[in-house]
Amino acid sequence: MQAYLSATDIIDWQNPNIQQLAQQLAESNPNAIAKACFEWVRDNIDHSSDYQKNPVTCRASEVLAHRTGYCFAKSHLLAGLLRANSIPTGFCYQRLSVFDNGAPYSLHGFNAVYLDRYGWYRIDARGNKSGVNAQFTPPQEQLAFSINLPEEIDYQHVLAEPLPQVVQALLTYHTWDELLHNLPDLERENFSQRLAEAKIQWEYH
Repeated sequence: MQAYLSATDIIDWQNPNIQQLAQQLAESNPNAIAKACFEWVRDNIDHSSDYQKNPVTCRASEVLAHRTGYCFAKSHLLAGLLRANSIPTGFCYQRLSVFDNGAPYSLHGFNAVYLDRYGWYRIDARGNKSGVNAQFTPPQEQLAFSINLPEEIDYQHVLAEPLPQVVQALLTYHTWDELLHNLPDLERENFSQRLAEAKIQWEYH
């Protein structure tokens, strides 16, 4: 489980600003901490394309500093806050239609948190809006999006670190609209291959 607690270049939870916020959100037990961190990121970090905000962020500390990020970046900050509170946290992905009507498709990033009572529990802090109502209600999962089209995929993996393709996209494009037109995508047959190539530790939720 140590890999799901690690500080990395992207999940830089040892950053003093992340440490300070993590302490402010610390509650009496891990479930309450996880809920507080989830709701803070969901409600206080503006989703880049919803709010049409720059810059494109990637590292957890950048997301906190600029108070904006795509779903992937928001998952990096949430992982940082939870890991700073010694709660194992991983990364999950869905493949979704960008405009809900077929191609183009894109990955969508969110988190899974390990709760002693429930095991891996998936949470999606991308930010609520009309038609999106993600909540923290273990053991009932309530994500932002469901799978509705044949080419959409709900990957069941919980990764110990973000996908390299996601990180590369966030570091390559600098404005919200540039990234919107270049969102990362992985079809089913390529997903496991990319995990193996990157030597990413993972578990099923």
